[in-house]
Amino acid sequence: METFKEKVLRPSRRWTDILPVAVILAFVIFAIGSIPIGFLSTVIPVEQVLGAFAGDGDTGAFLWMYLEFAGIWITFFLFISLFKNNRPMWKCLGFSKTGNTLFKTAAGLLLGFELNAFCVLMSWLMGDIKLSFNAFDPKLFFAFLFVVCVQSGAEEIMDRCYLYQKLRRRYRHPAVAVIGNAVLFGALHLTNPGVTPVAIVQIIVIGIMFSLFVYYYDALWIPIMIHTGWNFTQNIIFGLPNSGIVSKYSLFKLDAASARNGLFYNTGFGVEGSVGATCLIILVTVILLVINRGKPERRDLWET
Repeated sequence: METFKEKVLRPSRRWTDILPVAVILAFVIFAIGSIPIGFLSTVIPVEQVLGAFAGDGDTGAFLWMYLEFAGIWITFFLFISLFKNNRPMWKCLGFSKTGNTLFKTAAGLLLGFELNAFCVLMSWLMGDIKLSFNAFDPKLFFAFLFVVCVQSGAEEIMDRCYLYQKLRRRYRHPAVAVIGNAVLFGALHLTNPGVTPVAIVQIIVIGIMFSLFVYYYDALWIPIMIHTGWNFTQNIIFGLPNSGIVSKYSLFKLDAASARNGLFYNTGFGVEGSVGATCLIILVTVILLVINRGKPERRDLWET
């Protein structure tokens, strides 16, 4: 007969996979991620270079704010390369016929755009926001798409890869990994400007939804691209606050003076601080659970 410990913990577990230790290590990756980029900025005047590229210093600084997250990618690669028991995580980033595919990656970007654009459309139709065309600069448009992907991907590899996989290796029930990393994801946004309880709930639900894509489809690039599509649509296409932060460049501009809180919009946090957007994400999560009901985990990296 299995003991309680054997029912809860997996034989492949490591002591570093204990929930509080795994969370601390994830925060360490996040913190150390600022070191390589900080060093780079002392060698190369990155903000000035980006300012010259963008045509003004404020836009260059905003590009740099997103690009700084590249340090988390670097730190993550070091963590899984230097420590042998973490190396299976490399498989999460690779492309295969059954896991990450170009189709799933493109579908993720499209879904991120559609979810956010729907919320923006509803806010506009309800009169909560007024938008006007600003400018289309192909150079800046695609440069921001790249740096937003760097930022969004950094959060995903830390939460939906590193932390998710460590918890998945230690605990038998996948809910620990799915919910555990989502709660950390919400905690990372607690200090964002304009954050609200509704926004934190939504971010946690989004974290659960993203984790389900990893669990059922073995496709880390789906949440990376949904995350990218959501942030890019909200911040760069429509010029709305993204987690409380407004871009210096956007395709459209918001008339902030006339904006008001509504079902799908929060003046301080953007659409992701709204009740309507939260309900939409919950709906998508439920649909994801229903269509995959009874299906097993697509790939278990730690199965023994």
